[in-house]
Amino acid sequence: MSRGAAGEARPVVIVGSGLAGYTVAREFRKLDTATPLVIVTRDAGDFYSKPMLSNALAQGKGPTQLVHTECATMAAQLAATILAETIVTAIDPVARNLTTSRGEIVYRDLLLAVGADPIRLPIEGDGAGDVLSINDLDDYTVFRARLEGKRSVVIIGAGLIGCEFANDLVGHGYQVALVDLADQPLGQLVSPKLGTALQKRFADIGVDWRLGRSVQRIDRTGSGLRLTLSDDMVLTADLVLSAIGLRPRLQLAQTAGLATARGIHVDRHLQTSAARVYALGDCAEVDGLVLPFVLPIMHAARALAKTLAGQPTPVSYPAMPVVVKTPAYPMVLAPPAVGGARAWAETVAVDGVRALLHGPAGDLLGFVLGGTAVAEKQALTRQLPPLLA
Repeated sequence: MSRGAAGEARPVVIVGSGLAGYTVAREFRKLDTATPLVIVTRDAGDFYSKPMLSNALAQGKGPTQLVHTECATMAAQLAATILAETIVTAIDPVARNLTTSRGEIVYRDLLLAVGADPIRLPIEGDGAGDVLSINDLDDYTVFRARLEGKRSVVIIGAGLIGCEFANDLVGHGYQVALVDLADQPLGQLVSPKLGTALQKRFADIGVDWRLGRSVQRIDRTGSGLRLTLSDDMVLTADLVLSAIGLRPRLQLAQTAGLATARGIHVDRHLQTSAARVYALGDCAEVDGLVLPFVLPIMHAARALAKTLAGQPTPVSYPAMPVVVKTPAYPMVLAPPAVGGARAWAETVAVDGVRALLHGPAGDLLGFVLGGTAVAEKQALTRQLPPLLA
């Protein structure tokens, strides 16, 4: 199969059918209804909300109910050709050509919206291969099937996703233990007192915290798993879920000779080091920022759609606090983009924690809010500088 043959207009090709890829496609179609559009995806091509995976139990939804729009309907709505369950194996940026498991595709412009992979730790034991990670709907489908009839889950990683899944599972009667090498949940994303407040509230609803430890080995035992931690403590569980973070998918870009760092390096127009090749979403690094969250993806997608439609538009990011889906202890996080040690100014009330980070001139650089303090989100957000002006 060859698409974009002689005499035909070359299409805009999007690799990836997640939020990034489909949002660009939708925004592009608002501006250009004539240019051929091809979306290549390694999964079924159905559109669903990935953030809903971590609170689907609370929403009363199974995997099939999470699908918002099926692939065929997406193709019709976007006037696009969607090649589902198709793997891209190579990119030739000079010839502007893709090699896929279903043949070659030439392109006018190419967008890589290939996402990220879960980080997997090296763990010993014959049960290490049974550890689950959830990064897409297929992963979640496996998780829900394996969860059937089970009672206990150990989650490795007490970051955003680990805490959200813990809240969702405990709320439905599962026994949950959270293991993390850090001494507090959410690491440097939150202030010490907010981390303490979250830990206490989760303990109150039944979460078993095992902080300051790592998982050394996992062994099968009967129908369950036995985890040995770094301090020789032993936990048993029916299921183990790894939620220690994501790593941008870089192999396809690197093989094509594109510049990469933490993500696929792109400029403010989201163009890679190759002409007419762009990257967006969890796989992309924009001006040193890798932001795998909904709002940055939406802002970048709208800018890129204009660029692809002939209106070159640089991306800009306003301040974009992250609302954490932990109803047992609501949180809003707006830490500064640059990492490092932080001197939080913390205020603790009976039902909430507010932590602010100010610059040398007294200007607000970031904040984290927990409990009832989340009500201050809008007022504080207005005081923050943009992430990318």
